[in-house]
Amino acid sequence: MGDLKQHSLIKAQERLRDQVGHALRAALIAGELRPGSVYSAPGLAAELGVSATPVREAMLDLAREGLVEPVRNKGFRITEVSERDLDQYTELRTMIEVPTVGKVTRMATKEQLEELRPIAEEIVSSAREHNLIGYLEADRRFHLTLLGLAGNERLVETVGDLRKRSRLYGLTGLDEAGKLVSSAEEHLELLDLMLAGDAEGAEECMRRHLGHVRSLWAEARNEPVGRTPGVLGSGH
Repeated sequence: MGDLKQHSLIKAQERLRDQVGHALRAALIAGELRPGSVYSAPGLAAELGVSATPVREAMLDLAREGLVEPVRNKGFRITEVSERDLDQYTELRTMIEVPTVGKVTRMATKEQLEELRPIAEEIVSSAREHNLIGYLEADRRFHLTLLGLAGNERLVETVGDLRKRSRLYGLTGLDEAGKLVSSAEEHLELLDLMLAGDAEGAEECMRRHLGHVRSLWAEARNEPVGRTPGVLGSGH
């Protein structure tokens, strides 16, 4: 029985670690954790109302994704992404995703493509409901699932890594201005083109979509982000 209790304790710790990671990602996306700033695990733990251990573990997960970097005896610094980095990430994604969309359009069945529709609709509904975490999670699932239809697992891993490294900051202002909805709706447009068998049109739609996303990054980086009392931002 002791082993079972230990197993249950480990599972509970893992769930808490995942929950903390989710909260930290949400704070990153909302701009409450600022690029270049250093945050201590105890400070963040106090904000979240948990012990420092799951926060430290969650931050190590984020470090493996390139979102933060450990700072000896201080905590974790939110990594900064330059305009040059964003341009290069966009160029790489365009080189990979545009031709892959054309390939999938030619080879995937209508049934496989239709399975993407609920995810595309979830992206749109999340944008309209101002659910930024839901928006980005559904967007991630849509793009990676679509690319997965090409049958190249390494390609999917590569794009997944690029997405993590080119995460969005300060989306709250863009969301409030309603600028995410049009980007969200492009997923449905892309899906309809693919279902119609229009490979060239789908490729052009994907190219335009990635360019749209890049412009959203630029706006998000220039958008002043308000500070909300009691959020993680006070836990330096």
